[in-house]
Amino acid sequence: MANCTNAPPAVSSDSGVAGIGVLLSFIITAAVALAISASLVLQEARGRTSAQKPSILRRKLLNAYSDQQILTGIGIQSVGLAKAKSLVPYHFFIIWMLSLLSMAVHNASLLALVHDFRRDWVLRWLRQFLIFVNLVLSSLYGIFILKAVGGEINDSTFPIACAWEKTDGTGQPSTGNRTLSYIGTIFVIAGNVVVFVLATWYLHSRTQRFYKIIQIGGLILMTAISIGAVVRVSLLADAFSGNHPVSLSDGGEKQWSFGQLLSVGMLLLPIVSIIEILRGEIKCAPPVADFGDNKVRLLGENELQSNPQNRGSFQPNPFFGSQTNLFKK
Repeated sequence: MANCTNAPPAVSSDSGVAGIGVLLSFIITAAVALAISASLVLQEARGRTSAQKPSILRRKLLNAYSDQQILTGIGIQSVGLAKAKSLVPYHFFIIWMLSLLSMAVHNASLLALVHDFRRDWVLRWLRQFLIFVNLVLSSLYGIFILKAVGGEINDSTFPIACAWEKTDGTGQPSTGNRTLSYIGTIFVIAGNVVVFVLATWYLHSRTQRFYKIIQIGGLILMTAISIGAVVRVSLLADAFSGNHPVSLSDGGEKQWSFGQLLSVGMLLLPIVSIIEILRGEIKCAPPVADFGDNKVRLLGENELQSNPQNRGSFQPNPFFGSQTNLFKK
């Protein structure tokens, strides 16, 4: 049971959740992934008939950073829920913002790499599973935040689990606008659901209607969400000397411990894979061009060449669905 009486005047820092290395790893990964996604989308928007630089390495790097971001986001949310009886709302809210950041980055990568996922049903449904898990966890966090706002403990040193129990009124009361917090939290939860539905449709759609408009518009939206999450975390986190609502008993979130260095060091792993590809030790198939007629693929300096392999641009899963219908064979 969480201790919901006699709130302490200060709480200890949690570098595993809000440490400077953890936050920087999320932010740097997001910046790199969004930049690569934008470069791929803009390259395709310029036209497919001009000579362009190879996109194989960028797609490989984007895929790696996207996977790293979504898995790290799911992992940190799982840790936060497991520590709900000791984690204060301040740390809980930071985790929620990081989950929104990971969701936005993964969706932006999906916009750029959707044809790579469509042609392999395993990769496609794996992405579907990951965005569904992230949606469920993010929605749970939003519900916790709503309860904390309703109980006026969102700025308190009580554990977040006390949102479901009656407190004794001690601790720092909420100083923010309660109505605005309610509306903002509900808007974010509803927005997550809408984005999930659109991402699911986009991932499994057989048609190419309004493809470029959706791609560019979606990328702008995901970039805006990412910037908003990063700004909110930067203004709040103690690691960046933000204006956090609770008193911390130590400065552990600002210190560069081994765990913080490891979080940032993990960003180098995808680059190692790229070096191996450049050295020829790992073969990477070129991506199918974003056509619906599977007649071309991206390859070399002149990326548009005839595709000797008549491989479809959409591979249905072996259990149900076809290349033209999600449910019928």
